[in-house]
Amino acid sequence: MNESTITTESESTLHTALLQFIFPFSIKDGQNKGLIGKLKEDGFIPFFLDNKKLEDAFYGEGYCVSHEKMERSYLPFAAHVLFPREKAADSFRRFSRANDLACCLELRGQDIPFRVHSTDVFVCPFQLGFLTVRVQLEQEDLPFSLALEFADRFRTLEDVSTRDKQSRIRCGDHTFEQVEDFVLRNLADGLESFLDAEELGGAYFETLPFFVDERMMVQAFYGINRTDNPDELTLNMRYRASQLDGINEDGKPYASASDPGYIENYCREHSYNRWGPDTYYMTNEQTFCCLTRTERKVATELANQMYGEYYYGLLLNLFHKIVLLKLATLHSRLRIDHDYDAIEDLIFLINKFSAKFYFMELISQSQGREIFFQVRKVYGNDALFDEVKMTLDDLFQYQEKYQARRRDTLLMILTIFTVVSGIYGMNQVIEDLKNPIDWSKLLEYSPFEYLALAVTFIGISVSLFLTAKELYTSIRRRHRKRMESDE
Repeated sequence: MNESTITTESESTLHTALLQFIFPFSIKDGQNKGLIGKLKEDGFIPFFLDNKKLEDAFYGEGYCVSHEKMERSYLPFAAHVLFPREKAADSFRRFSRANDLACCLELRGQDIPFRVHSTDVFVCPFQLGFLTVRVQLEQEDLPFSLALEFADRFRTLEDVSTRDKQSRIRCGDHTFEQVEDFVLRNLADGLESFLDAEELGGAYFETLPFFVDERMMVQAFYGINRTDNPDELTLNMRYRASQLDGINEDGKPYASASDPGYIENYCREHSYNRWGPDTYYMTNEQTFCCLTRTERKVATELANQMYGEYYYGLLLNLFHKIVLLKLATLHSRLRIDHDYDAIEDLIFLINKFSAKFYFMELISQSQGREIFFQVRKVYGNDALFDEVKMTLDDLFQYQEKYQARRRDTLLMILTIFTVVSGIYGMNQVIEDLKNPIDWSKLLEYSPFEYLALAVTFIGISVSLFLTAKELYTSIRRRHRKRMESDE
């Protein structure tokens, strides 16, 4: 990767750096209840808005999320999905656990102390889940570049680059060479056994079932010391925050782009500037961050929003994208001439997603709505949804043609049996089949009478088989839907 060392601006420092790392995963089919039971055993608390004791339980000292305000930020049909009142399967069921762990990330001879405040696990519809690790960097006047480098290293669960292999996490008496070990075998121990690796397909190197890429999503809040930035938050700072461009091999700040025109166009496309020049929100497929140089009190209120309504808005957009990708993947794997039940299931899933989860208007407040739309635009969810709707139309057309062809074939078979058995059976063998049956007469039958007898019994057998098959299919479909609702 080409890098451009930053030399034209002084290094900014932070008074606050709050990060939430989000890992989406697929849950093994039928394992939702088992996962929920395991989370409760491990001390995760079910999260409900009516429990106001949880408003300041998971976010660190000085931060609080108003449950009432968070609910009012969403329209009722969205709030029903995000903040269920009861154990509903078609909702985001959140389980949280406070950790309060003092840890340190070692980077090429430089240590960055951080504290893990809490861990969230969401059990969502469509066999999806989200794991969130909530972190605060504790170094005073932390250089902006080091915060970005921390985010870039911590989001990588498995070591891929040389920089990843040169970093490790120290927590108490334990040292973790990979973030994966720290997250999945320490913070959320036991979760890995519920991960569905089927989505990996033919991957050669990946060992975890990622949907989007091999790294976690980063939601970050950077409170920048105003004395370091008396004029503005520069385009370079915003670009680097979005791209997580921290430090290079020499330990100096760098940017992954050098052309001013490119950086300006990128920031115009990925930035929400309503509160500039003091506060900006940056979005791309891997990061959603807030940069602000406001006073501490205002910065705390902005951080609370990032923990509250904006956090759920990001999760909902991420959920939309993953489900749409999953539906597209299911369609690509269909054997169109064989998987008739899978086609019917896919039609049901697309209709369920469209009716219950994907709405144009979800946010009640204007600023939240604009940020939500910004994230959705960056993810390309609308284009993915249009593609899935076209898939639905194609599946409906194919299903209609298939069912019409099936009805015609069945009608032809039944007509032949009805005509042949009616002509031959009624006229030649029906009298011999009356009770009591004299089986000795079968020895005297002519070839045409044997044909009539065979057609009669085959017709009866076919009718019983088709009836039994239809009953079995109906029972299996109802059982599958009942299992889905129980999950």
